[in-house]
Amino acid sequence: MAEKISPLPRELGRSLGDRLDHWAEDDADKTALRTTITAMAAAAREISRLISFGPLSASLSAEQVGANQDGDPQKSLDLLSNRLILAALAGAPVAYVASKEEDAILTFQPGGLLAVAVDPLDGSSNIDVNVSIGTIFSIFPRAMAGASASFLRPAAEQVAAGYFIYGSHSAFLLTVGEGVDLYVLDPDSDQFRLARTSLRIPAEGFEFAINASNYRHWTAPVRSYIEDCLEGTEGPYGQNFNMRWIASLVAETHRIFARGGVFLCPADRRSGYERGRLRMVYQAAPIALLAEQAGGGASDGLMRLLDKAAAELQERTPLIFGSARNVAAITDYHLNSTLAREHSPLFRRRGLFS
Repeated sequence: MAEKISPLPRELGRSLGDRLDHWAEDDADKTALRTTITAMAAAAREISRLISFGPLSASLSAEQVGANQDGDPQKSLDLLSNRLILAALAGAPVAYVASKEEDAILTFQPGGLLAVAVDPLDGSSNIDVNVSIGTIFSIFPRAMAGASASFLRPAAEQVAAGYFIYGSHSAFLLTVGEGVDLYVLDPDSDQFRLARTSLRIPAEGFEFAINASNYRHWTAPVRSYIEDCLEGTEGPYGQNFNMRWIASLVAETHRIFARGGVFLCPADRRSGYERGRLRMVYQAAPIALLAEQAGGGASDGLMRLLDKAAAELQERTPLIFGSARNVAAITDYHLNSTLAREHSPLFRRRGLFS
């Protein structure tokens, strides 16, 4: 017989629907958000169930089955997740949906109040190695100027954002502009239940996440910051840092919410990476809103990310987010040339016996 799990205190454990009902009351705009968020949660429950089958399901194949319009490879679960989300949103008061897996913005209900941008399955390259993957979404008010204007606007105009993470348990981090709450999918009731409220990212952390294999391509500010971190107690921060890299944005974000630190996906000198690689609308904007709502920071290296607006739907951006002091420090490295190192002691070219 399975052990009983101790229940949460009464103020926690409420279902997502109940909590949003209480929040929305009779407000029409909030009710529209409530309906849309619970529709996303319904799709996420089904995606979580499919992922739990692992290699028993053909949907979890790691083989590429296509590519989206921007050239990113698509797995079968990318496409299935996209279909589940679009089907769930069909009954919500949503005018437009922009999905990373679709070639164009979809019109649902022209009179709907909201516009939803979604990355249906972030980190799908990790499907076959059982690393946490997830769904990221952003919600804007519908713009009277039409579909494109609903998404190509300052990221600070988002009214809600969140991500679902499918890992050892499935969880949901959500902001409606009033802090960040954590919900966990209860396997007994198949409902997302409130586990923590008002999450805060620690003000400073001593972990950084970056793909170090791209070191030779980094710009001087990024190199200088990482090298200063790696000097540990002998460096300018007087602390030993740990390096992390999972290559799953939701997994990196979840760790930063738990332990602090900073994530860097910077622009670099490679062709196609000069303006960063993460998509502004589908990925960077919602993560930035969550980070700031939890007391953290988010930047492109030079400016606050929420002050940016994408000029096109597939626009990419550098993304640096996490503990506020760490993000501010990295911005200083970009803006203050005196912080850059003249000579890099790391990964320098060596001869056979040097």
